[in-house]
Amino acid sequence: MSAFLRLGLMPTGAAGGIAMMLLGVLLFAVNDTLGKWLVGAYTVGQLLLVRSIAGLCVMAPFIYRTGPHAFLRPPRPGLQLLRVLFSTLETSLFFWALVALPLAEVMTYYMAGPIYVTALSPFLLGERVGWRRWTAVTVGFGGVVLALHPSPDSLSLGAACALAGSFSYACFLVATRKLAGTRGTVLMTAQLLAALLFGAVLVLAQGWTPPGAIDLVLMLFLGIGSLAGNLCVNQALRMAPASVVVPYQYTLILWGMLFGYLFFGEVIGPLTLAGAAIIIGAGLFIFLREQQLRHEAGAP
Repeated sequence: MSAFLRLGLMPTGAAGGIAMMLLGVLLFAVNDTLGKWLVGAYTVGQLLLVRSIAGLCVMAPFIYRTGPHAFLRPPRPGLQLLRVLFSTLETSLFFWALVALPLAEVMTYYMAGPIYVTALSPFLLGERVGWRRWTAVTVGFGGVVLALHPSPDSLSLGAACALAGSFSYACFLVATRKLAGTRGTVLMTAQLLAALLFGAVLVLAQGWTPPGAIDLVLMLFLGIGSLAGNLCVNQALRMAPASVVVPYQYTLILWGMLFGYLFFGEVIGPLTLAGAAIIIGAGLFIFLREQQLRHEAGAP
């Protein structure tokens, strides 16, 4: 990535940061679309297993460079264990939700994760949340309910998986924030190993469907694409202020709507669209308000 910057093949500053964020979000959307495509023929455990193996192969040089000491004595092991538990849960539940729900709908529920983080932060992070953000949290929850459009028909197992997965994602974000001083390689390796072990257990319970060559490549890309997307997002945050690039993460829902229509013939309803718009608005307000408070406090 830095080589492209040095050669002048990529814009720098805010424009470069926005470009990297958009690319990262596109990679996540492609990854999620592949997941939905594959979960129709293979079990969630199989996807987790192959995805994790691919990710660990990519991470191998960084793991070697970090050295064994960082992994043998990780800081706050109890919290690390909780983090990988929530990480494995949110990924597994995401795939299970994709079996029953449209792609964009599942993405909409997961985009509410930062709203849940704000609601949890006074209790788990000791952070003060003022009335403006509490109002946005309440509105955001209303958006989730609207997107769910509860009825005897809509309260399905897929919807339950999506809601539980989005809450697990929020808990994962909270744990990651509390482990901010821990090396990223240690966190990502633990995350991949936990998913690999859980995937192996599911495969033992559910069996293994031999994939064709193309499907195997697509499964491997699930791990590589996820890491590449995270790399792009991290690079975006280094190139430009968070207040400039983070709002572009909500283009994930637009990609979900487009890919869901093109590849699966999915068209989400007006209530889900309205709920998604409310979730995006509430999430953006919370984020921008937090940025304003950090600026007023003189934080970097």
